[in-house]
Amino acid sequence: MNRHPSAHPGHSDHRSRRGLVAALLADDGSRPWAAAAADRVGTVLAPLPDLARLGFTAAAAAVDGYALLRTGRRLDALPAAERARVLAALSRVPAPLWDAVKVPVILAARTELMLHHRPHPSATPVPPADPPLDCVPSAEWPDRAVADAVVVGSGAGGATAARTLARAGLRVVVVEEGRHHTTAEFAARTPLERFTDLYRDGGATVLAGRPPVLLPTGRAVGGTTVVNAGTCYRTPDRVLERWRRRHGLVDLADPDAFGARLDEVERLLQVATQPLDVLGRGGLLALAGAAKLGWQAGPLRRNAPGCRGSTQCVTGCPTGAKQSVQLSVLPDACAAGARIVTSARVTRILTDPDRPGGPRAAGIAARRPDGTAFEILSPLVVVAAGALRSPALLNRSGLGRHPATGRNLAVHPATSVAGRFAEPVADGPAVLQSTGVEELHHEGILIEATAPPPGMSSFVLPGLGRELRAELEAADHLATLGAMIADRPGGRVLGRGPVLPLYRLDPRDGRTLLRAVAAMGELLFAAGADEVLTGLPRHPRVRDTAELHGALADATADELHLSAFHPSGTIALGADPRTAPADPDGWLRGVRGVLVADASALPSCPEVNPQLTIMALALAVSERAADHRP
Repeated sequence: MNRHPSAHPGHSDHRSRRGLVAALLADDGSRPWAAAAADRVGTVLAPLPDLARLGFTAAAAAVDGYALLRTGRRLDALPAAERARVLAALSRVPAPLWDAVKVPVILAARTELMLHHRPHPSATPVPPADPPLDCVPSAEWPDRAVADAVVVGSGAGGATAARTLARAGLRVVVVEEGRHHTTAEFAARTPLERFTDLYRDGGATVLAGRPPVLLPTGRAVGGTTVVNAGTCYRTPDRVLERWRRRHGLVDLADPDAFGARLDEVERLLQVATQPLDVLGRGGLLALAGAAKLGWQAGPLRRNAPGCRGSTQCVTGCPTGAKQSVQLSVLPDACAAGARIVTSARVTRILTDPDRPGGPRAAGIAARRPDGTAFEILSPLVVVAAGALRSPALLNRSGLGRHPATGRNLAVHPATSVAGRFAEPVADGPAVLQSTGVEELHHEGILIEATAPPPGMSSFVLPGLGRELRAELEAADHLATLGAMIADRPGGRVLGRGPVLPLYRLDPRDGRTLLRAVAAMGELLFAAGADEVLTGLPRHPRVRDTAELHGALADATADELHLSAFHPSGTIALGADPRTAPADPDGWLRGVRGVLVADASALPSCPEVNPQLTIMALALAVSERAADHRP
């Protein structure tokens, strides 16, 4: 994790930050939570990449400097009314710039609101003990070891491959850059505190492009499955057909064989339809709105038996209900003899270039957090570091020569809207992703009702000063919908060490996102919303569907708050060696003994939350690898 002195700001930086937060939240001394938010912002900023942290510091300094020029005093020394006038004078600053500054402030403020309104939350049951894992911190791992297979990454694909290979009798070592977090740890900390630990770069990974797109990814034993919503969709038949027809995955994507592997993964994760009793009011409102419109919708299938509706899936489940792979798959792998080396960054795949038949894998080299190195020698290396990091590993290893390596990046671009209701929405147990609306799935749009973790929200509330403070204090009346779209792969991953992901939103996908905003607004109004917050800077609030469509008539996707999830495709499998870096069985072309078994292997956008798809694919390629060892 990159650190910078600005993570511990000097007195001047601290004053600027405190003044900016006070202005944005209209802190007049009447709300203790608003005053506490300034210090909490420091916690949010600390794990962010240097550029993001410096950007906030620069923005705070600029506003502070403007206040000094305008009034002769720094922002934190002004009374609330004068701070409000300073903000009003800066109202012409483009909304996206303000929004970038507001995100950490909103996260900090909502956490402080939660803590001040519920300083002694009701007791929760003691979480169950996690299944045992054979985890060894890299500091305790020897400088040289030997294995039959090394798996780089412990997420959905890596965990599945490790389990398969270990159960086949191979000595397996999994190498994971993150550390092992327990359910008990999740239960003992606020969601925001866990968030900054569990996500790479504090959740601020950005796809560079126009528009820039936020792409949060997990870094822990269990990978992004630790911080996903637990939504489990089976791979659509149309996707499998595309992989067979366009990419030549005739055997791997056979509907019967792939379906059987999906069945096995569902049993392993205990996937079932979410019961209504913990769906939450937001999910029930989505169902009601869909029913009124005659749209296809229903509770989502999830890997969370016994879910208690804490809405904390994306910051680590505090009850152990969500069966992320460190609770469901890796225990089986370790029971079969696999070991997991934690807090270790794989620097390169070792190869032996002089073997008969061409170069082949010889193991991996890795580094500990203190910079010391170690090696694990093995004839089989499974690449499962994720669609952003796996291509970089190949590049560092001299194995990324195929022209398609790092290209073909698909990311499920997503946006959200919120509806304001007369009665509180956040008034009891709820599921973070509860209801799926599939009415427009044939158009590439999948809508899911969401509920933020306590003290957090991915929705950027409108307004500054008193307006923003009022929105924060009324946020419990908001029901949020998110829509993700099946994109045309428009990205690529550059770099060998630091990764630079680039993404160009296809204009057709931009239009689909605007169509999704319209559909979500219609759904919320059908459910009884008094107004809808659109996320559009020129039309942040609309009162009915006519106003909604009017606001969207001249809008562009560049105006939306975009995020993305589920990166895939950067080391795609395929039958054509000219277009696919890996063959239909998952073997990397140009070297023997390197198997691709994560989301980077997917040939195209899976169109649904992809955990089951990734695991079924990893199961298929690792089963074949176990039968035909290099």
